[in-house]
Order: sequence, then C-alpha cells, then structure tokens
Amino acid sequence: MEMVDKRIQESFNQAKKIVFLTGAGVSTASGIPDYRSKNGVYQGLQYSPEYLLSDQAFQDIPEIQYKFMQDNLYFPDALPNVIHKKMADFVRDGRARVITQNIDDLDVKAGLTDSQLIRFHGSLYDLYCPKDGRKATLSEYQKSLYRASDHAKIRPRITFYGEVPFRVEEAVSWVADADLICLVGTSFKVYPFAGLLNYARPQVPIFAVNLTPLPSMPGVEQVIGDATDFFSQLEN
Repeated sequence: MEMVDKRIQESFNQAKKIVFLTGAGVSTASGIPDYRSKNGVYQGLQYSPEYLLSDQAFQDIPEIQYKFMQDNLYFPDALPNVIHKKMADFVRDGRARVITQNIDDLDVKAGLTDSQLIRFHGSLYDLYCPKDGRKATLSEYQKSLYRASDHAKIRPRITFYGEVPFRVEEAVSWVADADLICLVGTSFKVYPFAGLLNYARPQVPIFAVNLTPLPSMPGVEQVIGDATDFFSQLEN
C-alpha cells in the first residue's frame, strides 16, 4: 500500500528543519510492546499505570514498581528498526531532529546524540541512586533494586508520573523552529509532550503516522497505517 504519495514526499524534500515527535509505536517493530493498545503493557494491571510508574510508587511500593519495570520495560538487546534508521538518516543530513517519549534508547543506538535528540521522558539505561546521585550499572540494577554497598535504592533517570520531563524549553524551541513536523507512533495523550504542537508555527505541515487515527487534530494530516511501511517508502 502506498503511504508516501508524491505530495508528502515533496513536503519532506523541501523541509530543512524537520522535527519528529515519536512515541511507543516506533519501537514495536523492534520487539518492544507499546503501553496503551489492547496488547500493551498497561493492560490487566493491579495498579493504575499513573500510580505504578509514579514518583509516589517509588517511595511506597518500590519492589512492585521495580519488578514491573524489569518484566515489562527493559529490552537491552532490542535494535533500531527502519523508522529509527530513516529518521537518523534525515538527522545526519542536517535536516531533522528527534524529540521522543521513548525511554528505550533505540534512537541512541541508531546513532543520535544529545544535540540531535531530546529524550523527553529520559532513559531506562541512565541509572543512579537518588540518595547521593551516584551512577549505577544496568547489571547492578538487574540484580537488585538496592545498591549492594549500602542498600540505597537505584532508579532509572526517567520521568515518573509526578515528575517534570527533560529539556522541555529546548523541545519547545525545536518545535517552534520546525518547518515540518511528523508525529510517529504516539497516542498523543500524555502531557506536556502532547502540548508541544501548540508551539508550531502556523502553516507548517504536520503529519501524524499511526496505525489508528488520533482524535481530530486541526491542522494535522493523518496517515493511517504501519509506520515501518511509511518510513520504508519515504526517501531522504
């Protein structure tokens, strides 16, 4: 099925400051489940995800939170798919930047650096002890929630519910500067990420590539289908 018609391709060809806004649907083709679909990791939970992945749960039920994250969020062997790779091609051409909700670091594996990528919700693989800020390794964390030397809790530097995302003002400036915006694999329900579109300039083309339609979004052209097909067809 053709997802990238001549008009869409021409829009990308003309753009010099593309911003990709990405969510969990980008990584499903790499074997990482999304959150909110019927097969997502949020289905059938004893606790609401807003609590289970909150700063409060880290205080109240850290062992339960830890087990949930270990069982459902960590895929250290996952590799970038065609979406990550094609976005990285645009970035390497000097024509794009990526702002992602994803905490799986697949954009980093695809070669992007912090000057090209904003990990809005942080990274599962940046681990530390809040007690003193000292870093921890993934192998330490996989063995235990607690640091061996003093039983201090370890956590990933991600945005738990109740916490402020990373590099928000920078993300706003990237969106405000963009001459084309492409949403990929996101339900666009989580704020403040979903609010970034409010800073787009009028008349800037905005495309949303998702398996299922988003609620009506004025000014956004929705391309419904598999994003891996879209990015396989898209030329940079």
